[in-house]
Amino acid sequence: MPHPDPASPAPVPPGDRLRTLVLGGARSGKSAFAESLLGTGPVRYLATAIPDPADSDFAARIAAHRARRPADWTVLDGADPADVLRNSHPEPTLVDDIGTWLTARLDARDAWEAPRGTITPDTDALVAAVAEYPGRLALVTPEVGLGVIPATRSGRLFRDEIGTLNQRLAQVCDEVYFVLAGLPMRLK
Repeated sequence: MPHPDPASPAPVPPGDRLRTLVLGGARSGKSAFAESLLGTGPVRYLATAIPDPADSDFAARIAAHRARRPADWTVLDGADPADVLRNSHPEPTLVDDIGTWLTARLDARDAWEAPRGTITPDTDALVAAVAEYPGRLALVTPEVGLGVIPATRSGRLFRDEIGTLNQRLAQVCDEVYFVLAGLPMRLK
């Protein structure tokens, strides 16, 4: 009997609840893989990045994501996923990405030099919203714990906060994938 491909997602009947977490490093293909999980119909896309007009490299990354999205997707730029996910939606929902959301929360709370746990209310709200979300949901998030220990406090703070948040999201999601060099591996 052939073994199922561990990278292939299980079929999801329309309207069924399925929450998927997609982790990967920079330029791993995690966003494209998450997009492919949601099929060919309309999707609600929560883009968490807040563009900086002075950062042309980041603007180019955002433009590449926009060019790849189908025209029938509804895009919410800069939306807080915890707020948006509190309301169910008939279309599948994609959040891309948790790392830029976390950075924005650290900025909003001026938490880069604050004591650990300053953003706990924000991460608690996100995890609760994901856990309770009744529809099809895919979350994209960076995996940053495979490299060297960052030299700065802010780098270590981000690495630690995203690592803890990824663990919590993985617990409440129904399936988890890790994407490396464009190859998805099913973890859960």
